[in-house]
Amino acid sequence: MNNPSCLRRFLLATALILPLTCYAQSFPDRAVKLVVPYAPGGSADIAARLISDDWAKALGQPLVIENKAGAGGNIGVDLVSKAKPDGYTIGLQTVSLAINPALYPNMPYDTLADLAPIGMVATSQHVLVVNNDLPAKNVSELIRDAKASPGKIQYGSAGTGSTFHMAAELFKSISKTDITHIPYRGGGPALLDTVGGHVELSFPVLSAALPQVQGGKLRALGVTGPARSALMPEVPTIAESGLPDYRFETWFMVFAPAGTPQPILEKLNSTLNASLNQPELKARMTREAFDPAPSSIDGARKLLADDMKKWATLIKESGIKAN
Repeated sequence: MNNPSCLRRFLLATALILPLTCYAQSFPDRAVKLVVPYAPGGSADIAARLISDDWAKALGQPLVIENKAGAGGNIGVDLVSKAKPDGYTIGLQTVSLAINPALYPNMPYDTLADLAPIGMVATSQHVLVVNNDLPAKNVSELIRDAKASPGKIQYGSAGTGSTFHMAAELFKSISKTDITHIPYRGGGPALLDTVGGHVELSFPVLSAALPQVQGGKLRALGVTGPARSALMPEVPTIAESGLPDYRFETWFMVFAPAGTPQPILEKLNSTLNASLNQPELKARMTREAFDPAPSSIDGARKLLADDMKKWATLIKESGIKAN
């Protein structure tokens, strides 16, 4: 340190690093707002409320959930992207965070440039369900019937670009079938019309379909994830039913505005992961058909970037347009 120029650089670096370190050590000193970009009662809202108490305890401050619905989640995510990057306004979004950039022509934010992933929360399977009037008893028979009558079989979704829709479009792409999309204003109406026979099938989240399947109102042909669900152990995966390349899960990710200091992101990530590893929380999430999925910051960022490429390709090939 005898060199004056080296000493100056050292002092400058120290002056820049110490405030961030001290800030991170004191963070948070007040409530943290968690924005959910959907109305209360949906899967993202349920995920947020499942983790909020345990995460708040780990943080040492309240976690306040704020629902900001609209534009497929874009309104709430945009609010977070433009918030002060101090860790006190963060968001929780589904896999739509990766789908929407390819679906909406005029996005209000740049997903990779304007957001900083904090970590994964969970994944949740969907399930291919059919009404009882459809003859197909398994995935292979459904594919056979769909190929025999292109466009005749209809599926309901929660709307264009919804996870229901993307799960079905991925199925169409891999199975090389032509089934017709009927979009609804939400997953509930789509599921009810599947029960009523107005559409033949749907790809709802497993938790929504479970009561209908258990009540004998719908038949489950396959779950969409990589392994069978403990809530429906008798139902095979679609992958093991003749489409080995098929896999679809809704994931839930927490993020902050870009520019949030790295020590703050690391504090949020470590406390989130600590809460997700609590046995009681894991059990509650499993009962609600969520699979806890703690991750690193880098792991969440890579998943987001990879899935953006994947869904952009499928949306372009399928010609899907937002309503």
